Amino acid sequence: MVTSTGKKALVTGAAGFLGSHLVDKLLGDGWQVTGLDNLQTGAMQNLAHLSGNAKFNFIKHDVTEPAEIETDMIFNLACPASPPAYQADPIRTLKTSVLGAMHFLELAARQKAIFVQASTSEVYGDPLVHPQREDYWGHVNPIGIRSCYDEGKRAAETLCFDYRRKENVDVKVARIFNTYGPRMDPNDGRVVSNFIVQALKGEPITVYGDGLQTRSFCFVDDLIGAIHGLSKLPPGEAGPVNIGNPGEFTMLELAEQVLALTGSKSRLIYNPLPQDDPKQRKPDISRAQALMGWEPKVGLHEGLQKTIAYFSQRLKAA
Repeated sequence: MVTSTGKKALVTGAAGFLGSHLVDKLLGDGWQVTGLDNLQTGAMQNLAHLSGNAKFNFIKHDVTEPAEIETDMIFNLACPASPPAYQADPIRTLKTSVLGAMHFLELAARQKAIFVQASTSEVYGDPLVHPQREDYWGHVNPIGIRSCYDEGKRAAETLCFDYRRKENVDVKVARIFNTYGPRMDPNDGRVVSNFIVQALKGEPITVYGDGLQTRSFCFVDDLIGAIHGLSKLPPGEAGPVNIGNPGEFTMLELAEQVLALTGSKSRLIYNPLPQDDPKQRKPDISRAQALMGWEPKVGLHEGLQKTIAYFSQRLKAA
């Protein structure tokens, strides 16, 4: 149902995995959408199906620089999100999170726009509390190789709440847990894309550590539905709100499912666990359930089937 006809939305990181799905959701809901992306990790291929859509406008822009765009709502998703991508240029990653949040919170203050921040479960670091609740402050190494992303997102959250208190900006903060699905970059280094691509190619599946570390995997459609729901909450509800699937799986369990669904004969190989890699990750989604009545609908088996079909198509096309 179209509910927002005539309203204008701005999505930073619009050519990325999550950003492109969010653009689709907003257009389907009747918004006029402007998408920004510097294409460092995003890809125009993710937006190719919108060519000629009069309600969508794309601007190549780096969020470390300010922009003046008329808008009613800002979704700030711009930042490399996979460890290889954000560690490749850690200074730029930190600047993207901090300066990007600052510039577009300033824009939200000027435009009286709602500001939705895509934060991350990485603000919890290698957690000492399990599952993770929003009132947990986290266990983050501030000088490690992952800190450019972890601390950048933590600082962006700080800015959100300072602009809320000082400038009365209506902010919403989503802490996003591991998400997967179509339009993931096959080479982005995240575990789901790694396992699927390796299995489809018949290459060894790379498991880090003993494979017993856990993650909770949320299918992209569920995640985008939650961000959309979060944006509609009244001004008093800023979050942060965990968004993720509380189903918890070890890396070995994930590898077994991928092998079974692809029919691959790939073998497992084990590499050392990267520095500061979290041992456990599982969201407590009580707040999302209470505020939005939201919970994920797509289980890992179904989501992996859809994601494998996407990667299979991409590999054949390549």
